[in-house]
Amino acid sequence: MQFPESWLREFCNPPLNTEALAELLTMSGMEVEELKPVAPPFTRVVVGEIVEAVQHPDADRLRVCKVNAGEHSKGGPLQIVCGAPNARVGIKVPLALVGAQLPAGEDGQPFEIKLGKLRGVESHGMLCSARELKLSDEHAGLLELDSDASVGADIRHVLSLDDTLFTLKLTPNLAHALCVYGIAREVAALTGAPLHTPAIQPVWPQHDRKLPVQIEAPDLCGRFSGRIVRNINTQAKTPRWMVDRLERCGQRSVSALVDISNYVMFEYGRPSHIFDLDKIRDKLIVRWAKKGESLKLLNGSTVELDEQVGVIADAQEVESLAGIMGGDRTAVSDDTKSVYVEAAFWWPDAVAGRSRRFNFATDAGHRFERGVDPALTVEHIERITQLIVEICGGEAGPMDDQQVNLPERKPVTLRVERAAKVIGLPLTQAQCADVMRRLGLQFSEAPGRLTVTPPSWRFDLQIEEDLIEEVIRVHGYDKLPGDAPLAPISARVRTEEQRGLHTLRRAVAAQDYQETINFSFVEERWERELAGNDDPIRVLNPIAAPLSVMRSNMVGSLLHVLRYNLARRASRVRVFEIGRVFRRSPQSPDGPTAVAGLEQPLRVGGLAYGDAAQLQWGQPERRVDFFDVKGDIEALLAPLQPRFVAAPHPALHPGRSARIELDGQAIGFVGELHPKWRQGYELPSAPVLFEIDADALTRRPLTQAQPIPRQQSAWRDIAVIVGEQVTHDALMAEVVNDASGLVKSARLFDLYKPSAPGGDIGAHERSLAVRIELRDDDATLTDERIDPIIAGIVDRLHRSLGARLRG
Repeated sequence: MQFPESWLREFCNPPLNTEALAELLTMSGMEVEELKPVAPPFTRVVVGEIVEAVQHPDADRLRVCKVNAGEHSKGGPLQIVCGAPNARVGIKVPLALVGAQLPAGEDGQPFEIKLGKLRGVESHGMLCSARELKLSDEHAGLLELDSDASVGADIRHVLSLDDTLFTLKLTPNLAHALCVYGIAREVAALTGAPLHTPAIQPVWPQHDRKLPVQIEAPDLCGRFSGRIVRNINTQAKTPRWMVDRLERCGQRSVSALVDISNYVMFEYGRPSHIFDLDKIRDKLIVRWAKKGESLKLLNGSTVELDEQVGVIADAQEVESLAGIMGGDRTAVSDDTKSVYVEAAFWWPDAVAGRSRRFNFATDAGHRFERGVDPALTVEHIERITQLIVEICGGEAGPMDDQQVNLPERKPVTLRVERAAKVIGLPLTQAQCADVMRRLGLQFSEAPGRLTVTPPSWRFDLQIEEDLIEEVIRVHGYDKLPGDAPLAPISARVRTEEQRGLHTLRRAVAAQDYQETINFSFVEERWERELAGNDDPIRVLNPIAAPLSVMRSNMVGSLLHVLRYNLARRASRVRVFEIGRVFRRSPQSPDGPTAVAGLEQPLRVGGLAYGDAAQLQWGQPERRVDFFDVKGDIEALLAPLQPRFVAAPHPALHPGRSARIELDGQAIGFVGELHPKWRQGYELPSAPVLFEIDADALTRRPLTQAQPIPRQQSAWRDIAVIVGEQVTHDALMAEVVNDASGLVKSARLFDLYKPSAPGGDIGAHERSLAVRIELRDDDATLTDERIDPIIAGIVDRLHRSLGARLRG
């Protein structure tokens, strides 16, 4: 919400300077986000009147003007050379006198006006555009002033440029502060300064014509007011004072009728709509839209409607989106002769979120979805009518006011003792009553209690806590004591078998990964291509069109980070993220932190790209591969021992990816990016990615102390020939699966495959050499005990895997 300070002070003028007023508003919950002067500093710019304008003798685009500057042109009109196309006799424009300091340019230095010559003709000053005074970006011609502007007067006074723009960052519950009068009402309550409420005089009807209005949806519209105004001049010019105020509220001038409607919205918070009466067929109908209907809006877009959207229609088709935007067909134009002025109360729930469905937002929708005062529709139409008649002329008709379903204001009780406890101040009932009185709230008193009936303009007063907030807001947050809160605190102690996410972050960072944080909503393409998910969970109100679905894995997010770094010439990228993914799960129940039908597991994802290690002298350069990242995962899960089972994944290389299992349960995946996605996402080479359940990584089994073995281990090596399809895990499982309990460990130390078939090893075979550790903690092992065990291992390998000893 942006507005000029001078407009606010017309309604309420407390004895505070600008900075103190801004601090007061901020401390009352209406945060002042920015204070900005209406115009930058400049001097010696006055109102000048062009009394003569002739063609420059040596330049086609220049004119030599004689300008009356009042007391500043004692020797007669000043001669000024000007190139503006609208420089003509009779207009009043800003005149920068010789010696004037105009606003600073791009170099930061003010621009000084000096006596000069243009093509041989002296110029005693400069006629200014709005852009040269830094009032706007308009520079097509001179800034034309009102004809009643006093010649020679300081332009800063004439245009009220010594003013400040307030920009408020309002929370959704402060709908009553979305207008200048509403903010003034708050300032009056906070300071005790008098509130000036202008009397809105009714405009007496000059004809008896009414437009029939039919309200078919009382759950959409609770009150509908309107009147006809005939014989108006739509080409009338909006007064300068209104244009200036609208521009200082961030609203550009459009036409007189539109400007009047917008002005009253900023003045009293009342959005309204003005129809071209002659384009309305028979009557207006307020109803919910029907599926299949469409409407071309004032912004030029055409929207498809359904039963969830409220509309205003005539006898044949839809003409307006209720509470949001009017339709193009009944919009006023230069040919309009008669209008219908409408102001209604639209239920907030019937408007909320509708404009976002069509990917735009309006000032009207912003206000109606938060709640607009239903009690003053007639008064505000009288105000709009008054301005129309003053500016555009016309004949007003009788008021038509239909009240069908107004909101009920339920009383809310404030317990003084509870308010004092929550706020932390020893407040009295008299102090609480004074706050309610200053806010204009009706209330009744009983010992220790105030029962407040919220006024029509306060939609946010519904429970006791709302009233407690009002008490401290008006009483003053600066009066709160600096005491520490008193509350029972019980520490949440983890078991020794768990580690926290902070510890987990440090563990992943210790593996040379840097943490990144990404949105949980991603592009739909990522889900389809990188997760194989054709039915992702959609975001109803995405912050950007591409970020339209919730991610079911982290691959897309990590690749996005990689591409961001590659675009900035990074050659080695190792990143990780701890975050949630979102999947459909019919078995998931509803709960305080869960949504029925949706699973939201916490995952740890990582990506490694580029060289395996930083550039150094101790080892040669090589690209990171599957086994580097596999080692990082084993280090994170240690002392747990995961299994890596070859498995496909939509995002990963089919021959270089694996499912990660722990105790027989799948906990994640790891692998190299699929070549087609490396090409599709324009990556120079393929990164290696992993994703693991955070719960598995936060498990930390307790260390079990073991005595130093009293007996020495015996070591035996065997080399077996197996088919290429035999995996390392299958081989090791058979080796250690010994009933004697004497096999303590086994490690593969050699793999051999001849370059050409021949000898003992066939075309699709290879030799695997395994070193086996055997130990008996109670007695020394002998060959007589070891040989049968080794023979048994070889026999199991032959029966299970078709292995044979290498000769």
